[in-house]
Amino acid sequence: MYVGTLSFDLLLGDVRSLKEKRSVVRPIVAELQRKYAVSAAEVENMDLHRRAGIGLAVVASDVGHVTDVLDRCERLVAARPEIELLSVRRRLHGDDD
Repeated sequence: MYVGTLSFDLLLGDVRSLKEKRSVVRPIVAELQRKYAVSAAEVENMDLHRRAGIGLAVVASDVGHVTDVLDRCERLVAARPEIELLSVRRRLHGDDD
């Protein structure tokens, strides 16, 4: 069994309130969940309206599949024009850990 995680640190564009922030972050989280069957949520900077942290995890029996899904998720988030991707942190855990 392999578990892969990604943590995204995002800078949001022209966002002036927490309500506007939710309208940007929720669709990203929902698309990640729908397209790639990952567990995803906003996990950091909940009280800041221009910053967001999104975390996601995927579990599979094949490390290649985990890596492929993580790559696709990272590309999806990086391609969003309304955000700036400040950093991505990737971790991969296997049975040997």
